[in-house]
Amino acid sequence: MTQPPHNAPARPPETVGAAATPDTAPEAPPAPFRVFWNSFCENKGALAGLAVIAIIILLAIFANQVSPHGPNEQYRQHLLQPPFWEHGGSWAFPLGTDAIGRDIFSRLIHGTRYSLFIGAFVVVLALTSGITLGLIAGFLRGPVEIVIMRVMDVILAFPSLLLALVLVAILGPSLTNAMIAIALVLQPHFVRLTRAQVISERSRDYVTASRVAGAGPLRLMFITVLPNCMAPLIVQATLSFSSAILDAAALGFLGMGAQPPTPEWGTMLAEAREFILSAWWVVTLPGLAILITVISFNLMGDGLRDALDPKMKRS
Repeated sequence: MTQPPHNAPARPPETVGAAATPDTAPEAPPAPFRVFWNSFCENKGALAGLAVIAIIILLAIFANQVSPHGPNEQYRQHLLQPPFWEHGGSWAFPLGTDAIGRDIFSRLIHGTRYSLFIGAFVVVLALTSGITLGLIAGFLRGPVEIVIMRVMDVILAFPSLLLALVLVAILGPSLTNAMIAIALVLQPHFVRLTRAQVISERSRDYVTASRVAGAGPLRLMFITVLPNCMAPLIVQATLSFSSAILDAAALGFLGMGAQPPTPEWGTMLAEAREFILSAWWVVTLPGLAILITVISFNLMGDGLRDALDPKMKRS
C-alpha cells in the first residue's frame, strides 16, 4: 500500500451528514410603512402634492406670524394697488390690495385655514356617517340594505353642486350649512365603497372564525372587518378633501357659503367679479390658490391609491 507524499496538503476533516451552511439569519421582511412609503415615493407627482400640502398646512398654522397684515385690515390710501412686480406696487403689499384696501397676500394665507377646516370637517362628517351606513348595509342585507342604497342612489342622481346649493338654500346661507350640505352630497361615495368592501370581506375565514369565537355584530363591524376596508376609504377621503374645497369655493362664489368679510377663497372671488378687467390680481390669485390646493390633493390621492391598492402595485 502506497503512502501519500510528505508534502501533500492535509485534507480537511469531512463533516458527517449534510454540508455545512453559512450561519446567516434570514432577513426580516420590511416594515409595512416602509413598503408603503417606497411605493408612494415612486410617484413624483404625489410627492410634489404632499410637499405643497405640507406648505399649506404650515401657512395655516402660522398664518398670524407669516401674514404682514390682518385679513380684514383696510388701507384706504392703497385701493386696488397692483402686486410688487408691476408699476405702482410695493413690498408692503406683495400681491396687491383689493377694492377696499385689504392685503390680498394676508387674506390668501388666512384663507388656508378656512380651506383646510372645510375639507377636514366635510371629510370627517361624510366618512363617519358613510362608513356607519355602509357597514349596516353590508351586514344587514335585505330591506335595510335596499332602503339605504336607494337613498344613496337618489342623492347621486343629482349634480353634486346643484344639490348642495338647494340644501344651503333650505338651511340658510352660511359656512356651517355649506359644509353640512357638501358632506351630505359626498356621503354616498363612502357608503357604496364601504358596502362593497364589507360584502367582499364578510365571507373570509377570519370573519367566520371571529363569529364562531363569539364576536358580536358591532365587534365584527368595527373591529374585525372595518380595519381591512380602510385602504380604499383613505384614498376616497383624500380625493373628497379636494372636492369639498372646490364645492365650498363654488358656494362661496355664489353667495351661499362663507359670507363677507370672511377671507375664504370663493368669497374673495365673488367680491372681485366686477374687477376682472381692471384689476386682474384680485380675481386671479384666489383662483390660483384654489387650483393649486385641489391639484395637490388629487395628486396625493393618486399616489395613495397606487401605494395602497395591491392591484396597482402589481401593475
